Amino acid sequence: MKVLVIGSGGREHALCWKLRQSPLLSELYCAPGNPGIATVADRVPVAPEEIHELAGFASAMSIDLTVVGPELPLTLGLVDEFQARGLRVFGPRKAAAELEASKVFAKEFLARHGLPTAEFVIAHDRKEAERAARGFGLPVVLKADGLAAGKGVIVATTAEELDRGLELFYEERRFGTAGDRVVVERFLVGEEVSFMALADGTRLLPCATVRDYKRLLDDDRGPNTGGMGAHSPSGLLAAGQGAEILESILYPALNGLAEENRPFVGVLYAGLMLTAEGPKVLEFNVRFGDPECQALMLRLEDDLLPLLAAGAAGGFGASRLHFRKEAAAVLVLASEGYPDKAVQGEPIEGLERAAEQPGVEIFHAATAERDGQIVSAGGRVLNIAATGPDLAEALRAAYAAAREIEWPSKRLRRDIGRRLLERMDASAEGLSST
Repeated sequence: MKVLVIGSGGREHALCWKLRQSPLLSELYCAPGNPGIATVADRVPVAPEEIHELAGFASAMSIDLTVVGPELPLTLGLVDEFQARGLRVFGPRKAAAELEASKVFAKEFLARHGLPTAEFVIAHDRKEAERAARGFGLPVVLKADGLAAGKGVIVATTAEELDRGLELFYEERRFGTAGDRVVVERFLVGEEVSFMALADGTRLLPCATVRDYKRLLDDDRGPNTGGMGAHSPSGLLAAGQGAEILESILYPALNGLAEENRPFVGVLYAGLMLTAEGPKVLEFNVRFGDPECQALMLRLEDDLLPLLAAGAAGGFGASRLHFRKEAAAVLVLASEGYPDKAVQGEPIEGLERAAEQPGVEIFHAATAERDGQIVSAGGRVLNIAATGPDLAEALRAAYAAAREIEWPSKRLRRDIGRRLLERMDASAEGLSST
């Protein structure tokens, strides 16, 4: 099969890496890709938002399946354009992608279908936002309505942070038109977990659980980002809780979309907070998380290509997904200045040494090639992914590989998985003393 992957980040590198392993694959293209992706796929110099050009390429090359990585082309109607030309693509149509394109739509959708989420108010100006924030009390959450590359969420814990957040939305217009409407939410207390499933319109194949680390700095401090690390399994769900989430949240969402004439094919991703009252939906995404996808691809035993092809055709052949028992961990190496204006163009050293570490895969996220040298080309630059018999070993391998890689502005979180490991150690000590 001829396959086209759309995107240029670490998620797309991981998807290409996994698809390359399929015996059904004959040709693999990625638009626009990056230097790391170029080692497993042919790059196509077309941006993800150029949906008509992408459809033209897929038609001309007789592409059998297109896999969409990022959310932007989905919200622009890429799937609608491809299907209008008779091209098979795995991803939701524009109407269904509104679940991620608009936080306002998502929250109102959750309310319409009785799905658990934080109390919220839709604010159309600063006064409304201030009034809603006072009503909820601090801490409080502010969310841009539109797409903001995972950075449109502000958690204000003090009056000063709230004032600064409102300035970013309303005076500085940091999020542009995405911040025309702001969702003001009651702050939820608990542990955050990513729960993803492949959807064919009527059925769901749940993925292994993943924990994502959104904040820039250790101990969950600093601004929100697109993600600074992840591990799978999440280590947070009790036995049977995954099945409960599937039946009480994901299937009602899938069925609710169908009832509203928005049938969903693709990756249905629920960002959840595990509260004392049970799981509550923080957000929905309509594609694989990044860097969560990287961890999942390392653990997935199944051939990804026929799964996605069957889903795009309207019916999975498989009844479940199979994941290896070993754990996977992903570290995001970023450049100084991220998530605002990151330093770019710096030469990266040590990639070969890092890749030689047992159980390690290096996925490029924002790199470029200059005079034969790999250089940084964005905020989140590289993903160091590793597997191990348990989470501690996977993290040890990932951090060992990360130490081999250097560039002047390199930054990373050094506490990925730490709290979970400490909790597991404490639990083991408690059991051994009884």
